[in-house]
This record gives sequence, C-alpha cells and structure tokens, in this order.
Amino acid sequence: MEENKIKRAYFGGGCFWCIEAIFEQISGVKEAISGYAGGHLINPTYEQVCSGNSGHAEVVKITYDSTIISYEELLDIFFYSHDPTSVNRQGADIGEQYRSIILYETDIEKEIALNKIRQMEKEKLFTNKIVTQVVKLERFYPAEDYHQNYYKKNPKAPYCVFVVNPKLNKTLKKFSNKIKQN
Repeated sequence: MEENKIKRAYFGGGCFWCIEAIFEQISGVKEAISGYAGGHLINPTYEQVCSGNSGHAEVVKITYDSTIISYEELLDIFFYSHDPTSVNRQGADIGEQYRSIILYETDIEKEIALNKIRQMEKEKLFTNKIVTQVVKLERFYPAEDYHQNYYKKNPKAPYCVFVVNPKLNKTLKKFSNKIKQN
C-alpha cells in the first residue's frame, strides 16, 4: 500500500501572515491556512487569541506534497524565516500567541523536529538557545476569513511592507531553489 504523499505541517513563528506568505511561495506546498492551535479555548476568535488568555499561538497549517518537498525541508524554511530563540515574541509582535511552535501529528514528525533542533544547537546556528516548542497537535482552528491570504490581498498594507516583505524576501532569497515556478 502506497503511503499518502499529501501531508500536513503546523508551524507558528510570530504573526501568521508572515509564515503563510512565505510557505505559499514554496514548491510542493498545496495550501497554507492561517489559524490557531496549542491553546485551551474551543473555536477561539482573533480577539481571544490576541488577549493572551486562550493559550493559542498564531499558526499556519501547511498542506504539502511530500514527493516534492520533505518535512525536514519545511523545517529548514520555518527556522530560517523567524527567530526561534525569542520567547513569546517576533520583532514588535509580543505575546504567547507569537511564540515559536511546531505542532506535530505523528511521532515521526516529532522526532524529525527534535533532531533538527538538536542539530542546529550542535552547529550553533543561533547565538541564543532555541526555544521553539514541539507539541502534539490537539486541534487546529482556521482563522477568520480576513486573515487568509492576507499578504496577497493587502501587499501595500504597512505591516506587509515593513514586516512581511523583509522576512519573505530574505527567506525566498535563501531558498530560491524551492520557490514555485508559475
């Protein structure tokens, strides 16, 4: 029996608009959906997540073709695209909803993520210790419609110009061989 080649990954690295915009450009990624995970509220709203009382992180559900891109390659892009050494913040975005987090569905994903962190720590790729949480996915809640494809819909919005663009450009330059060809 052939293993399903379409898989999912769940990453949070600050504002989901940045992570979504990056992964939408990556070859093999079929879909990137902004949402919430890792908290205790059922069907949280953006306001509840931003309050810091829901326990959720802003995350992106990435659906990808594992024959085109591997989970480990997605992790490489994820770690490069944000600061995994910053506790509960990315730049000016502050709060536990902006924490660095990987939510896994299988023990294999967990092991790959933990091995990647150990490898990066051993290689001292970052000055500070990696604080990315690696936790089992309990439930993913898609964010409100106005958050989906935010960068595509609002490329001239100040947040997109000053925050998303630099992260997107830096990451796509580094992983230029992984960009979708239109």
